[in-house]
Amino acid sequence: MALLAAAQGKRVVVVGDAMLDVYLRGEVARISPEAPVPIVRVSERKLALGGAANVANNVVAIGASCEIVCAVGDDAAGATLLEMLAGVPTETRSVVRVSRPTTTKTRVVARSQQLLRYDEEDDSDIAGEETGQLNRAIATALDGADALVLEDYNKGVLTSDVITMAIGRANECGIPIVVDPKYRNFFAYRGATIFKPNRRELESALGAEVDLEHPEALPATFGRLGVQHLLLTLGEHGMALLSAAGEVGRIPTTAREVYDVVGAGDTVTAYLATILAAGGTPAEAAVIANFAAGVEVRKLGAATVRTAEVVAAYDDFSAGTPVPG
Repeated sequence: MALLAAAQGKRVVVVGDAMLDVYLRGEVARISPEAPVPIVRVSERKLALGGAANVANNVVAIGASCEIVCAVGDDAAGATLLEMLAGVPTETRSVVRVSRPTTTKTRVVARSQQLLRYDEEDDSDIAGEETGQLNRAIATALDGADALVLEDYNKGVLTSDVITMAIGRANECGIPIVVDPKYRNFFAYRGATIFKPNRRELESALGAEVDLEHPEALPATFGRLGVQHLLLTLGEHGMALLSAAGEVGRIPTTAREVYDVVGAGDTVTAYLATILAAGGTPAEAAVIANFAAGVEVRKLGAATVRTAEVVAAYDDFSAGTPVPG
């Protein structure tokens, strides 16, 4: 896989919603006398990078360099997130401090079963001078970049103003743009190279079913979105890469075993952007990203996937042998 080698040292900018994931693991011994809920005796507390931060983590695992533009609060979670990003390492000069809590998702897990998740966040759109700070950070970060990722979790960073500025600047620089959208600004990403919703998100936004067997309706869909390619994730059915000309390329899943799908989309996004940065076509990037996803889902929680694992998965799949878990 020459493109994986060519990706080494490329520079990818990730803009979006960075989150801190907290996992509290323990055992349930009894039911609380205060309410009919289990009592979990926590024995392990694990921290992980989530959202745009996990995409950045995966970009670095591929061997590229990454600068992240995101927002964190002036709180303990924000300090932890910055420290973890620096340890990856990613360039954190473009992280903007904002007057809101750092988005934190805490999961309580007992015997591999998630019992509860609670979120600490303010997901309203960032506005005012903080928007200006984000736009200035994006302009600086894109200088000399090879690809741009817009990673939207509807947590307030990717407002329409920020999206328009980032895409406009990236197009001026002549670099590919990969978008992982959410509902709030679904139609604001005109000019993107690859737009990567899942099928449910796309159909909900369009208000109609996407019929991959009859692609004659695709030009109208692309007209509304204004993007070059659509990469639809289809769960156990793999992916479909669509073009405005009505072309549909099917990419079957390579996953032999699925333990946990958390973070798989972040891995796909990171590989798409990095392979495009290395000069790959959208089809080549999608195929390699699909192999990376097949590796990621065999890992618990959000995880990184290194290029050696992708090469091994490709070799095993080509040989028709099971990929070890």
